[in-house]
Amino acid sequence: MEITKIMLGELASNCYVQPVGNGKCVVVDIGGDAPVLFRRLGMLGLEPAAILLTHGHYDHIAGVEQVREKYDIPVYVHTLDAHMLTDGHANLGDWISTQPFQPVQAWETVEDGDTLQFGDSTFTVLHTPGHTSGSVCWRSDDVLYTGDTLFRMSRGRTDFPDGDDAKMLESFRKLKALEGEYRVLPGHNEESTLSFEKAHNPTMRGL
Repeated sequence: MEITKIMLGELASNCYVQPVGNGKCVVVDIGGDAPVLFRRLGMLGLEPAAILLTHGHYDHIAGVEQVREKYDIPVYVHTLDAHMLTDGHANLGDWISTQPFQPVQAWETVEDGDTLQFGDSTFTVLHTPGHTSGSVCWRSDDVLYTGDTLFRMSRGRTDFPDGDDAKMLESFRKLKALEGEYRVLPGHNEESTLSFEKAHNPTMRGL
């Protein structure tokens, strides 16, 4: 599966474009720079069918409303992070950005275990709180979009107002218990694999 990574926004957060057949795609996290995404989608010959969010922080949602409005597509976010889509204080935008925040006008909420079907791809919600209360990983075939939960050789911060270190450790236990091999596509930095993280990630090894 050829997935395109685009670094967007002031913090160069990873946005992923996954083709789902018939010229459609699903976009995971949009941290800003919507025009950059529009151009890349045009180059790829793809049109989004949906936007999936790993959590509600500004650097992962700043470009969502422009894309949602242009294509009139659904946005999916965990129930516990939905309030961040309209609140620049809760999503940290007031603190980390000098740009005005464009609130998301419509979305649908998901819970742990929910599955969504787009074209030939299924996406399953794994609720992985810790970085935020509503952080999730999205699983599609052999791919895990881990947002700011699991990074290569590291983990997401828990020192934000909505962070919880104990919940982060439970989320790592949940990911460690997954069987099989997965590509790990995080919200920042380079990709990894689940087997590599089980063997080398300090937090995962310590569980």
